[in-house]
Amino acid sequence: MTHFGDALAARVARTSPVCVGLDVPVDRLPEGLPRTAEGVEAFARGIVDAVADVAAAVKPQLAFFELLGWEGMKVFWETCSYAKEKGLLVIADGKRGDIGNTSEAYADAYLYPDSPVDAMTVHLYHGSDTMTPFLDRCARNGKGVFVLIKTSNPSSGDLQDLPIGDEVVHEHLAQLAEAWGAQYIGPETSFSFVGAVVGAPLPEEMRYLRTIMPHIPFLIPGYGAQGGTAEDVAAGFLPDGTGAIVNASRSILYASSGKDWQQSARAAAQRMADDLRAAATRP
Repeated sequence: MTHFGDALAARVARTSPVCVGLDVPVDRLPEGLPRTAEGVEAFARGIVDAVADVAAAVKPQLAFFELLGWEGMKVFWETCSYAKEKGLLVIADGKRGDIGNTSEAYADAYLYPDSPVDAMTVHLYHGSDTMTPFLDRCARNGKGVFVLIKTSNPSSGDLQDLPIGDEVVHEHLAQLAEAWGAQYIGPETSFSFVGAVVGAPLPEEMRYLRTIMPHIPFLIPGYGAQGGTAEDVAAGFLPDGTGAIVNASRSILYASSGKDWQQSARAAAQRMADDLRAAATRP
């Protein structure tokens, strides 16, 4: 059984650190596609085709599929399966987290052995016992989990930057993530199947969090349309240029709204890949 941390590192080595967020509201579909679940599926598949040889992963945002009801969830699973067929890793972005059998149910819903979902995002507001079912399923089924550590939305500091003793909340979360992750290092790399979501552009916080979490793959959202640059996210990589993937959504998905949307998406992903490789390995 493949370890997620190893699989992620291998996929990045073959392609790039690019992760493409599939945030697909129907009102942003390019010309020629219907504003329906079928249109969303056609667009998502087209993006997958466009970036399959450039990107390491795709990150379908569950909210935009849930918005379309049962048809949207059918499209979500079919899109995940299609991306897997094309060789991409699939990260379900639903930021799940709860207690007891509810957390068990979330883990079982997405991280079962044959699931096309390779990893999912979770939050820890309920505390450490939220993680137990996810860690168990990841260990048993070769899956991964990305824990929200520090996000870049304007009000993130309301909770994440609150002081607790000599540190702040997000630093304490990072220590928890490293402690869990260090128990599950891959046989081929120094990476865990426990990852961390650390937003861009937060280069100073990212640099410090990288020192706290040496075994944790970073998922870095906020590149492109949200203002993050390759230089901003470089601190999230280890010195050898590994250890992180960087998510972009709008700057790739909507590089063009015309008939050339697939070609434009691929070109945008390729530019991002080139910029990230250069920044991640710069002395």
